[in-house]
Amino acid sequence: MSEKLGNNVVDKSLEIDKDGNFVRTNSAFRETVSKEHPIYKPEKDRYHLYVALICPWAHRTLIVRELKGLQDVISVSIVHYHLERSTGWKFSTKEGATVDHINGFEYLKQVYLLSNPNYIGKITVPVLFDKKTKTIVNNESSEIIVMLNSAFNEFSKTKEQAELDLYPVELKDDIDKINDLVYNTVNNGVYKCGFAETQESYENNYYKLFESLDYLESLLSKQRYLVGKKLTLADLRLFVTLIRFDIAYYGFFKCNRNLIKEFPALSNYLKELYQIPEFKKTVDFHHIKNGYFLCVNQQKSAIVPLGPNLDYLNQPHNRSNL
Repeated sequence: MSEKLGNNVVDKSLEIDKDGNFVRTNSAFRETVSKEHPIYKPEKDRYHLYVALICPWAHRTLIVRELKGLQDVISVSIVHYHLERSTGWKFSTKEGATVDHINGFEYLKQVYLLSNPNYIGKITVPVLFDKKTKTIVNNESSEIIVMLNSAFNEFSKTKEQAELDLYPVELKDDIDKINDLVYNTVNNGVYKCGFAETQESYENNYYKLFESLDYLESLLSKQRYLVGKKLTLADLRLFVTLIRFDIAYYGFFKCNRNLIKEFPALSNYLKELYQIPEFKKTVDFHHIKNGYFLCVNQQKSAIVPLGPNLDYLNQPHNRSNL
């Protein structure tokens, strides 16, 4: 999720084409951390994540950090969920947010300007920041999670976490294929519905979204995970949208044909993932709900709904036999 730097105003990245379609622009910082990189080498306590708990893209990075046992390797700062038009993402000590532990800044945009004083563009989370060079390494979540999966194995807490591979070579093509579908029609699809500026654009993306959810329902009724029997990056990329769907996207983005709870396979799949401790501890429903209905809405009269009841997420999922 993002703001845009340029006269210090926030426009929520509402890039709209001539037909009223929301078109997400590319991230600006695209370096990688690897032993082969001339500058950005894997090191313990060198890199820092800036995240927002409302944001599905940032959420991906927190899950991989937990699964790989990198909590003592890569530090984290959390912005407040309320995205102000005049100032953007702000650090805070309230409601589960934190101060900027590394630079002591008040706003995330200051991290971008530290990296590039002439920067004009989107101010997005997540950010992977290098404490040594005082610059942003990468702000593209799909690339950050690949780095976290493999670049820091020698620093993982346990041997099991070091050996966990969420993006194995033998499954890479299958993972990339399902990622492409999920990103275009589900992860970004809910935003295409919510930010559409014409009825035609909204309906087109609405039908694509639920066509994909129907396909995923069928797929997951026959297999435990998106790519067979193994948990991969594809699953956590889908999870971060599913966990936000019923409490935010269904009502706020008008994605209201079905709740995820109403899909038998998808809802049990969501329950299984949510009940994994490393997933559950990264979910903050308060930030998610308040973030969408207050900060994305940007209206003085915005009301945060009390429902729906999500107790079902802790019920048995019955997927271990797949």
